[in-house]
Amino acid sequence: MKKVGFFVLSIIFLTSCVSKKKFLEVQNAHAESKAVFQGQLDNCESEKTALAKELENCERQLAVRTSELANEQLKTRSLEQQMEYFKATNTNLLDRLSDLSVLSKSGAESIKKSLEALNEQNKYIKDLTTSMRTKDSLNLALVLNLKRSLGDLNDEDVTVEVKKGVVYISLSDKMLFKSGSAEINARAEEVLGKIAKVVNDHKDLDILVEGHTDNVPISNACVTDNWDLSVKRSTAVVRTLQQKYKVAPERMTAGGRSEFVPKATNATPQGKSQNRRTEIIILPKLDQFFQLLEPPVPAANSGKK
Repeated sequence: MKKVGFFVLSIIFLTSCVSKKKFLEVQNAHAESKAVFQGQLDNCESEKTALAKELENCERQLAVRTSELANEQLKTRSLEQQMEYFKATNTNLLDRLSDLSVLSKSGAESIKKSLEALNEQNKYIKDLTTSMRTKDSLNLALVLNLKRSLGDLNDEDVTVEVKKGVVYISLSDKMLFKSGSAEINARAEEVLGKIAKVVNDHKDLDILVEGHTDNVPISNACVTDNWDLSVKRSTAVVRTLQQKYKVAPERMTAGGRSEFVPKATNATPQGKSQNRRTEIIILPKLDQFFQLLEPPVPAANSGKK
């Protein structure tokens, strides 16, 4: 009996061991399947994420392309509008050209004369500009020659400058004359000789001599007033230039300005000293000057006899 019981127990034990082994195998197989399925699930999730990003990129690109398409459509409409404008302008120009083609012969001739007159005016302006430049160059050369010739004199007694387009030589009265007198002294004759040498080298220029005084009244046996004194001093200079240094008299003009064109204030002794002066102004010949200012003769009239 004991042997039977032991046999039964052995069978149960063996049966129990076999079932547990299979259970473990099934359990391991399930775990492996689960791991495989989890890996596949993770792959699907990764693919899903990648596809979502790709979809997002596609949507962004679609938005960009949509915006570009809208811009191109706007450009196309703008070009179409410009084309319509150019067509209208072209039509207008053709109409105007048609109007111009029926200009009368007299109108065309009038336009031709106007153009010829403009050409003459342009030539006149160019000639005038050239003449002014030539005059400026001549003035500069004249000033340099005078300053070189008068270089040993005090600047307070003699100044040479260009004003209003002409050369001014200003000589103080203390160098030229005694107080209240119109008689030129020996030192002044030497200065006038140097000036005469330069102006004699430029025979195409005229000379204007102006006497100036301060505002102190004067009256004596030889001089009536400042007008009289300024004129007498200018004529004394002109007479010396003509008689002693052979300056052609037809080139010279003498005038007196009295006290009415001062260089400085008469309220100070220094100012009065500057105002008492004789100015030698070197000018272009008046006839040449006025010819320069004459307008050109229109081409239509130049052939008339």
